[in-house]
Amino acid sequence: MTTLDFKESLNDLKEKYHKVVKLIKEDSKNDPLEEPFISKFAAKEILISMNTSLENLLKERELGKDEQKKLSAMLGTVHIFLGTIAIEIEDPSTAEKHLNKCLQLIDNFMEEPDYISITLNAYNQFGILWFKSEPGIGKSYLSKSMELYEKNKNNSEPPKCLDDLFELDSTCVDSDEAWKRFEKICTATYYYLAQIHGSLKDALKSAVYCHITLKRQLVYNEFEYIDWSLNAATLSQFFAEQKGFKQARHHLSAASYILDMYKKELDSIEIHDEMYDCKIEEFNHRNADVARCWAQYGSLLLSKSKERLLAETEKDDPNYLPSSTDLADIQNSDSTVSKDDLGNLYFESLNLEEYEKEVSDKYVLTLDEAKAVFLNSQKWLLKSQEYYSLESLASDFIDINLNHCQLYLDLLFFDDNPDNQAKYQKRRIDLIENLLSQINSKFYLSHCRKMWYEVGNAYINLLDIKLDKQRESNERPNPASLSKINNIISKGIAYFTLFLRSFEGKSKQIDDYLMVYARAQFYIGVLLGKYITLDKCKKLENTEASLLAYQKVLIFCEKYPDAKDSIMVEFGVCKEMVELLPAKICLLKNEIHTDN
Repeated sequence: MTTLDFKESLNDLKEKYHKVVKLIKEDSKNDPLEEPFISKFAAKEILISMNTSLENLLKERELGKDEQKKLSAMLGTVHIFLGTIAIEIEDPSTAEKHLNKCLQLIDNFMEEPDYISITLNAYNQFGILWFKSEPGIGKSYLSKSMELYEKNKNNSEPPKCLDDLFELDSTCVDSDEAWKRFEKICTATYYYLAQIHGSLKDALKSAVYCHITLKRQLVYNEFEYIDWSLNAATLSQFFAEQKGFKQARHHLSAASYILDMYKKELDSIEIHDEMYDCKIEEFNHRNADVARCWAQYGSLLLSKSKERLLAETEKDDPNYLPSSTDLADIQNSDSTVSKDDLGNLYFESLNLEEYEKEVSDKYVLTLDEAKAVFLNSQKWLLKSQEYYSLESLASDFIDINLNHCQLYLDLLFFDDNPDNQAKYQKRRIDLIENLLSQINSKFYLSHCRKMWYEVGNAYINLLDIKLDKQRESNERPNPASLSKINNIISKGIAYFTLFLRSFEGKSKQIDDYLMVYARAQFYIGVLLGKYITLDKCKKLENTEASLLAYQKVLIFCEKYPDAKDSIMVEFGVCKEMVELLPAKICLLKNEIHTDN
């Protein structure tokens, strides 16, 4: 083969390589749903022809040491791409074969600066290949990738990337750009480590790697506004659930900050075409999602504050639980994540003070503090409803309203005033009843079940408040107040009955609702026993119905033992009432007989 032929072959490989990259990175995004891999299959065909060409060049031409390395590295890169495609189409055995072939081809020079990008990419793909089935193996490959990166990150010259191998001109990019591409490979490694540790059930370690990935994307300006914001907001929810409200608020603030950056960019667009409309639609959608995350943050802060206060009261020790909401202060000593790692979960390059000062990241102790958190969360829920509506996205709209109901319940704990507590319960009831009046249970059965049960609970809580207030009053209850109490009871029973009847003829669905089904039946028994009436016949009727409801709970728990395990307290009450109520019924019958 002449030198000219050799150069022509290299130029042909370069053109094919760029076609492959375009097919995989650009064209595949527009593949039809019915053929999701059409572009990648086209890329695979080109890669197979490149594989043949490179193997022939390695056989047919006498090569110097450097040429041998370069062609072997190019062939290794081809196998990386073939392995990557095999992973994406879920053909693991083929993927493993190609990735092993890649490492075999570069075995003698895999850690040389000009070729370590191939090695790093191969290790990363092995990490992806094994992260579900054998996460331990995947982790070992990614650890090798990190070790190799650490060895070379301070080199005087930037390592070459895969693209450079197919360029005829060795000086294709400037030094800064070359370093940026090298760092991008490491960012991918951190991302894959997050997935691996997720598979290994080490959620906190996974979250730390997710944060590092997001942080590096900011530093190297390698991110898309929407995706980055959603990932930061999702990470915030995890931190909040771990009681790390300091980190949770910071990540949510970062999500809003980046979305606001994107909005400024959108506002600067002068041509409002179809593409612009799509971008605005996506922004409004995701901005509403982040708003929901802010609302959930407040709800979690209130509920975790409540749990903490109850635990301290139970133990009679104000220092029983940590007061800090910084993950670096509250993690267990046996955690796989160091305190330093947890102390670095911040985006120093972003000025988030204006966002963070909107809501506290400390545990709530007083009613005023609780109201401030409540109002902030309520603001975000209302903002999310600017996008989510009953007409267009009913399921999400219902969930947002249920979150609003939960917020009132979270706030109620901090307010000792029974009149205010009653108002919170009424607002919960109004929100749900308004929704129920607008939707068809046939199409939104699971949501209606949630709401029937939720509003039934709200009526029980409202009843308890009214009865407590009546007991504390020295005044004799008037007929109007007694009528209101009985009306509350009737409504509570009606909603729990709707919930139970929704399973008639659908017994298989009960498995997913064992606890709430048993409790709904139990609450009906409780409510029936709370009717206030002077009519002994009516009292007898209510008592017999209450007994029947308690008996149904016991029968249900006998049929579904898991239900019994989830309502042990209520189950004990049912057993007791089934033993006591027959005597009460007998007494009422005797009184009625005597009166007649």
